[in-house]
Amino acid sequence: MIANTLILTIALLLALGFWLMGELKFLIPYRHILVHQYGGTLLGCAAVLFTNVFAAVYALQRKFFLKDTGRKLTHVDNQVASGQSPVPTPERDQEP
Repeated sequence: MIANTLILTIALLLALGFWLMGELKFLIPYRHILVHQYGGTLLGCAAVLFTNVFAAVYALQRKFFLKDTGRKLTHVDNQVASGQSPVPTPERDQEP
């Protein structure tokens, strides 16, 4: 789930970066000044943006893709407890 979130976050930020590169063409003559004087600040802002987008995508994935997880896990637990599952129960694993 974290890998999917990371891929989606990187894709969103790359799309945003390419769009901004197209919109901010007038800053090309000043790029050396901007990177030299404000590079650290820009990098810090990019890190904060990445963290916030990652957290938002992770929260959305948990909300929409893990809806009935509790109910599904209860069903699997009931199958294991009744012996209808190929997964051995903890009592069977212990030898006297």
